[in-house]
Amino acid sequence: MSSHPHTVLPWAVRRTRLPLLALPCVDCPSGRAATGDGRFRVNANGKLLDVWLLVNCVSCDRTGKLTVHDRVAVRSLPADLLAGYTANAPALVADTLLDPSTARRNRFTLDWDGCWELHAPPVPESPWPLRAAVAFDDPVPVRPDRLIARGLGISRTEAVRRVKADIPLNRRTKRDFSFVLV
Repeated sequence: MSSHPHTVLPWAVRRTRLPLLALPCVDCPSGRAATGDGRFRVNANGKLLDVWLLVNCVSCDRTGKLTVHDRVAVRSLPADLLAGYTANAPALVADTLLDPSTARRNRFTLDWDGCWELHAPPVPESPWPLRAAVAFDDPVPVRPDRLIARGLGISRTEAVRRVKADIPLNRRTKRDFSFVLV
């Protein structure tokens, strides 16, 4: 890299909406579901609780359930968490949907197409080289070369040629990284 001082630009990748789920529907051939209104269903059986997140099929609007908690003791859930489930708190819906253990348990993946945007300040004409720090507000999987090309308005080939990054540019990442454009 260069020994010259760098201009550091803060870039941020932010979620614009909740991602769709790649989840098969039992009624139609669609393989996509949305969270809809983001509603939880809490069912009590004695001192045991079941908690589900309700999702709707994009094609036929059939409601399905994602298991959040299965037969857990009422006292094992914190009171604020239980209140969030019963109130259908939007932040809790997002946290539950983005939780990798929920995705593994219910066998779905997230489809992030069209669900995020890059917030980047304009690129100054000088001084060069330019340094940018990319921060992810949510775990959006994106290829760094595509992100850099979009942010700078250049081709991916040119981005790979002109960028020195602290991570591989051709693999999806969900974590913060920085790069230098020379």
